[in-house]
Amino acid sequence: MKKALLAMAILLLSCASGYILWENQPVKAAEPASSQLKKMQAMPTPVTVAQARKADMKFYLNAIGTVTTLNSVTVRSRVDGELTAVHFQEGSEVKKGALLAEIDSRPFQVQLKQAKAQLARDMAQLENIRRDMERYRMAERQNAVSRQQLDTQEALVRQYEAAVGIDKAQIEAAKLQITYSHITAPISGRVGLRLVDPGNMVHSSDASGLLTIVQTRPISVIFAVPEDNLPQILKKMQEGRLVVEAFDREMKERLATGELVTTDNQIDLSTGTVRLKAVFENKNNELFPNQFVNARLVVAVEKDAVIVPSEAVQRNPQGAFVFVLNTDDTVSIRPVKPGVTQAGETAISEGLKADERVVVNGTERLKDGGKVEVRTTGKSINGKNTGKKKE
Repeated sequence: MKKALLAMAILLLSCASGYILWENQPVKAAEPASSQLKKMQAMPTPVTVAQARKADMKFYLNAIGTVTTLNSVTVRSRVDGELTAVHFQEGSEVKKGALLAEIDSRPFQVQLKQAKAQLARDMAQLENIRRDMERYRMAERQNAVSRQQLDTQEALVRQYEAAVGIDKAQIEAAKLQITYSHITAPISGRVGLRLVDPGNMVHSSDASGLLTIVQTRPISVIFAVPEDNLPQILKKMQEGRLVVEAFDREMKERLATGELVTTDNQIDLSTGTVRLKAVFENKNNELFPNQFVNARLVVAVEKDAVIVPSEAVQRNPQGAFVFVLNTDDTVSIRPVKPGVTQAGETAISEGLKADERVVVNGTERLKDGGKVEVRTTGKSINGKNTGKKKE
């Protein structure tokens, strides 16, 4: 019992001593707000930098375009009859003149035989009438027949000569019908889906036809640009070739590269635009008829331009400027003269050299001579590294 009381007394004494020491400790004065502000200002500002690069700067006109075939044909039968055979595969490529389908030609072959027989009969009659005409001429010279009888015989000869001509035309018509019963490709291109199956009767008046063929190589893209850009485009077309690039809907993948070939002959008054036509080789069928694409027309190229991300270019009442990163991790305000801006990049005409690093993000708290810390590195539009991460 005595040991327990002694331990309790020692514990109470220790707590009392600690409290007395804490009470007598001098109070530390609070740091002034101005001192805290100075420390914050002295801290380096985290920024993202990008390295200026020298390259050709292209100026584009962007528009939504439609892929259009240069030639499109709906193949129809030119004769009436039963479709007996189909010689094409849906979606395949065919050459001009290739056999596509056959119509039952037996009725036309019968017509051909009839026309040939009619010709043989009329030829025999014509030969006999010509001999009679020679007899009439000899008799007329001997005054055995009248001139009127001779004229009648000569007219009969001309009548049978005309009949022979009709028979020959009928033969050619029958042969032509037989030729038309063999349907061939009028152009080279890609075959669509089959619209009629073998065994069906087809007619020359059928609106839907048998199939469609579209020319896909080369292929064109039709797009519209504002009329204000037309003078510049016409001038560039006179100077040389204008490149047109076709991109997908998201403007992420370039599908094909072609050439501007012509402009429409009038401006659309309802939209204030003019339609342009570009042609693409389309060797690998990158473009498909009636496909919507983003057309990008290169109208100007600035050679060996100093290019920076557009976010790096700042503006104040005095003009445009950038924050240039110095070797001692400070920044300097550099007045610049920006040029063409395209696809998130800006060409700098004056005030900046290639390989200099500029601040892209974090410019809000910067001032001339301010200390910075490069925490992240910016990238140019083409994916190249544009700065170095600070160790």
